[in-house]
Amino acid sequence: MPRRYPILNLREVLDILHKLGFKEKNSVGSHHKYAATREAGTVEVTVDHAVDDFEAFLLKSMIKQAGSTRKQFYGATKRTAKKIGIKFRR
Repeated sequence: MPRRYPILNLREVLDILHKLGFKEKNSVGSHHKYAATREAGTVEVTVDHAVDDFEAFLLKSMIKQAGSTRKQFYGATKRTAKKIGIKFRR
């Protein structure tokens, strides 16, 4: 059985955010902010580009910031959907 929050690398996280409609807003040092417009307003997710692999606690934080569920976040790309054992939907 796959891990509930499998480790993702930076490229996978950026691909997910892109698929969810996030665009880079600004950066300070290695921390980059990605923003997307939702019904309730603008949503921002902070990603540390100095991190190679994102563990569960960072992924949970990004999922919460994005206003997504675990399934929506991991299901955004075929590669990450496979990591948690769900079917990828375009």
